[in-house]
Amino acid sequence: MILQQEPIAALATAPGIGAIAVIRVSGENAIELTGRLFRGKDLREQPSHTIHFGTIRDQENTLIDEVLVSIFRSPASFTKEDVVEISCHGSDYIIRQILRLLLKEGVRMARPGEFTQRAFLNGQFDLVQAEAVADLISADSEATHRAALTQLRGGFSRQLKALRQQLIEFASLVELELDFGEEDVEFAKREELKRLVLEIRRVLRPLIDSFEVGNAIKNGVPTVIAGKPNAGKSTLLNVLLNEEKAIVSDIPGTTRDVIEDELFIDGIRFRLIDTAGLRHTTDTIEAIGVERTRQKMRDAALILYLFDAAQTTPEELKTIISELEGYERPYVLVGNKVDLVSEAKQSFLAEVAPEPILWISAAREEHLDVLRQHLTRRVRTDRQVTTGSAVVTNLRHFDHLTQTEAALTRVLDALEAGLTPDWLAIDLRDALRHLGELTGEITTDDLLATIFSKFCIGK
Repeated sequence: MILQQEPIAALATAPGIGAIAVIRVSGENAIELTGRLFRGKDLREQPSHTIHFGTIRDQENTLIDEVLVSIFRSPASFTKEDVVEISCHGSDYIIRQILRLLLKEGVRMARPGEFTQRAFLNGQFDLVQAEAVADLISADSEATHRAALTQLRGGFSRQLKALRQQLIEFASLVELELDFGEEDVEFAKREELKRLVLEIRRVLRPLIDSFEVGNAIKNGVPTVIAGKPNAGKSTLLNVLLNEEKAIVSDIPGTTRDVIEDELFIDGIRFRLIDTAGLRHTTDTIEAIGVERTRQKMRDAALILYLFDAAQTTPEELKTIISELEGYERPYVLVGNKVDLVSEAKQSFLAEVAPEPILWISAAREEHLDVLRQHLTRRVRTDRQVTTGSAVVTNLRHFDHLTQTEAALTRVLDALEAGLTPDWLAIDLRDALRHLGELTGEITTDDLLATIFSKFCIGK
């Protein structure tokens, strides 16, 4: 059943002066109310998914603007309510006047995300897909766009909903056993329940594991450029960004604080962090910078360790590698100033490294394409994310997925221990609740208000 609520209106395009603006109206009598302002065809008689040229005039028949009005009749609209979209010129004055006239006709201004919330409440999509709408709007890279689009088209939620329905059937049988507690009956076949729980956990685990890369895709991969003074870190940052972001000097210790900027490579956003050179120093300010470098390395998703290939010995490189492994973070060894190093020296250094060294010359901008390709490949392959795969980017989703997995693990433990149905029922209810809250089959007003308040007005 489609719920036609009170009519609402809002600017659906970005605020500010532009060539065109779109005002969206949705709800009960939206077409009729808009028609009172429109001079042209009678909108009440027009079929869905049609566009009509005319004018908007006020009660005194004063011309406000020439417009195009698009009609979407329930249930074939975004909200599944009657929807009208008014395309007018992008003047702030015109927009205000049209909205003022709509308000006079009994339409109210929409709250943030209210159009998408109505679409969710009318069954247009589940809560995961609804949240993907906001992610799609804010997507600023190919990777974030692809992740949001995958979620919007169903992602993992359809599969989880189907598995949840099967789990509900088993849970109801377990609950039924509680009514016959004294008769020792078993309605829910334990082996079948175990197979279903294992199947759900098999689906959950890759999704949970994908959150690290999903979070990085959404917020950027924190990539620290670390190394000793004069290794060429600032030069590398500048050439990757194609701008003079950091001061470059032959004087050791020039960079004393953290410098950050963003770089998009193959659709992935990297948050590059240039840091103070790692060395022992008695300079108080430089020492603070070095400590900040170490902290950034501890927090990084990836460490790009740059060393001077001409000056570093195999023994020194062994020490560097040992220190890097102590941070327990993924790292890439980059040998800079390769133009000053013989192939024999490269071979000696490569022998002590556990992984291939990337050889570059930041000053000459040589082999940087290899570095860029390695960074994107490292993000994707290390975290087992493939193109088109569902990736969890939302902390709320991650929390419910991990809580579901924990509850299902307790179900398996209870089955293994042969515990009574009342123990099984508790953990099954917990798993069902988290799965339901994830997809929106179980909601509260507070939850919906929190989620949709983060949307822009008009969406």
